[in-house]
Amino acid sequence: MRAAAVVLCVLTSLLLAATASAVKRQPRVTPGSTYLALGDSVSFGYQEAQVVPGPDYSKASTFLGWPEHTGRALHLRVVNASCPGETSASFIDPSAPAFGCENQAGNTSISYRKFFPLHVKYSGSQLAFAVSYLRKHPKTRLVSLMIGANDLFLCQATTSDGCASTAERQATFAKVAGNVKKILSRVRKKAGYRGQIVLMRYFSLKYGSDPSAGVVRALNTAAYNAAKPYRVRLADGYGEFRRATKRSGNDSCTAGLLTQLGEPGKCGVHPSWAGQGLLSQALIRAIRR
Repeated sequence: MRAAAVVLCVLTSLLLAATASAVKRQPRVTPGSTYLALGDSVSFGYQEAQVVPGPDYSKASTFLGWPEHTGRALHLRVVNASCPGETSASFIDPSAPAFGCENQAGNTSISYRKFFPLHVKYSGSQLAFAVSYLRKHPKTRLVSLMIGANDLFLCQATTSDGCASTAERQATFAKVAGNVKKILSRVRKKAGYRGQIVLMRYFSLKYGSDPSAGVVRALNTAAYNAAKPYRVRLADGYGEFRRATKRSGNDSCTAGLLTQLGEPGKCGVHPSWAGQGLLSQALIRAIRR
């Protein structure tokens, strides 16, 4: 039994060393590299209609998210396939319930993609586009993923208690984890992608003892645990926002990190220019580790 335990320890050490070595062997992200950004409205750079001046939804180029910030800072070629309102399920299957991208909880009359352009034009699912793009562009050096928040919003909108129960939240986290596994498995295996993948952690609207911070942490943990086997790096958007809110009562709105909705103290749920900058900073730190 002791000999078996020793062998198991040795094998585990070799596996961890091999995994670390594989991550180090991933091509470096250098100026001129192609970067594929995947995700929802945060990655897209979406702003609410009440933001002043009002956003021009007819021109996707007017929306700049953290992928574009990073592209400008590191001189990367950014291909941003993100869609506002994408859930982890609709990312895989466009007919699955979304929170505004392809549909609104199944209602296809509400669809961002139907009425407004994305940064990249494609048909079918975001995952199908990602796999196709990576196959056609094997020299892509960086892929980022930020997905799952809309699963929570969908749960809030479709449950009688606003997704307040532990069971409903746990079921949502499990669904996100399962879909993240499917997404990254196809990116690695079906697309044959060997470059860097970075998973961005969601920020919280409030920190400190606010219950919402715990919900966001749980969502981030579920996604990261599911992503680990696929050699991902973690960008700590959650931590960047938390540090930036310490002198603002642990409030992302007060700290100026969220979209301002035209009234003092009233914010949206999306990052402001400053908030997007912090997420970009988190990404840059992740790929430089």
